[in-house]
Amino acid sequence: MAEKLLMLALSPTMETGVIAKWLKKEGDAVASGDLLCEVETDKATMDYESPASGTLLKIVLDEGSSAAVGDLIGVIGKAGEDIQALLAEPEKPAKQESPKPAQDESPAEEKPDVPAPQATGEGGRVRSSPLARKLAEMNGIKLETVQGSGPEGRVVKADIEKALAGGQAAAPAAQAAAPAPVAGDTVIPVSGKRKVIARRLSESKYSAPHYYLKVRVAMDTILDARGKLNAKASQKVSLNAYLIKFAAEALKRHPAVNASWAGDSIIRFGRVDIGLAVAQEDGLITPVVRDCANKGLLEIEKDLQELIQKARTNTLKPEEYSDATFTISSLGSFGIEEFTAIINPPGSAILAVGEIRKEPVVQPDDSIQVKQMMRLTLSCDHRVIDGAVGAAFLTDLRTLLEEPIRALY
Repeated sequence: MAEKLLMLALSPTMETGVIAKWLKKEGDAVASGDLLCEVETDKATMDYESPASGTLLKIVLDEGSSAAVGDLIGVIGKAGEDIQALLAEPEKPAKQESPKPAQDESPAEEKPDVPAPQATGEGGRVRSSPLARKLAEMNGIKLETVQGSGPEGRVVKADIEKALAGGQAAAPAAQAAAPAPVAGDTVIPVSGKRKVIARRLSESKYSAPHYYLKVRVAMDTILDARGKLNAKASQKVSLNAYLIKFAAEALKRHPAVNASWAGDSIIRFGRVDIGLAVAQEDGLITPVVRDCANKGLLEIEKDLQELIQKARTNTLKPEEYSDATFTISSLGSFGIEEFTAIINPPGSAILAVGEIRKEPVVQPDDSIQVKQMMRLTLSCDHRVIDGAVGAAFLTDLRTLLEEPIRALY
């Protein structure tokens, strides 16, 4: 019996995919597990495997076409089988998970066909949570048009997300007032990856109370050791590998930083998985080096280079770029002295790394020496990491970078 081929969620955050290339053509025999096509997701290009054996009877979406998760892309069945009735069937909406409520919101009970009355406050203002108001403002949604599902009809985050999923979003007020493009302007469609980046970082910025800690680190000892190692070793070690290694050592000493907010609990991860932000043409991706605390420099460097190569060729698998417990973002190679970064969930902290510059530094005896200094900025989620905890971690990280021998203590 013929079977529909539906667009699958090939990455944790995928909502739509683009058929990059069909590897089979109509009429080809396929076995279960054979690769049917390549799909560009919000993060990488993934393989779509055949769910059954048979013949590819119909390609519904051509190469370059976009489809939402759950949309029909093709049909597989027995050779010569009539599939007109199957193609004529109405599409069933893809089942979606209910959005998780924010800390100040409670999931509403589902009461089909009985919408809760919309709650209004003084002056007819729609009752809503602060997070819901912020998301609505960011996405150009009028609260008056959203049916609230919270207590007494209050509009909550889940209602705004439901409105967004239903295509209710409009251009934000500031953007709506912008003039129409004229000759010389370039209109760039927002890619699926960019949409996901915008949504996730907006949620992180406005749901996690960020605070920032900054230190200057003298990098002379590390740079000297790296130069000697690279002069003798067949495998060159990047500065990023050193940062990952010493960040992992500091996280071992401060497990409260290697943690995640889970609403009614805090998860302290048993393993240190560090992500490194890598720039791509259409956005950022964060390949993750796993179990960094139990790896040496050379092993970290080997894993890192393999992941970066995959990131640049858009071939990372979901398990290679998701669920970092801590993240490092470096703009030093761009000449940036210092910056702040937005936390990458599920982690609760991200380290922003600036350029190494020669600077005069006053010594304890009041003499002045020129040292190679680097600025580090730690962004922390205050729900998980108290200020003193974040400060102790960053201080220890600085000490480890300035005096690497302490990593053996």
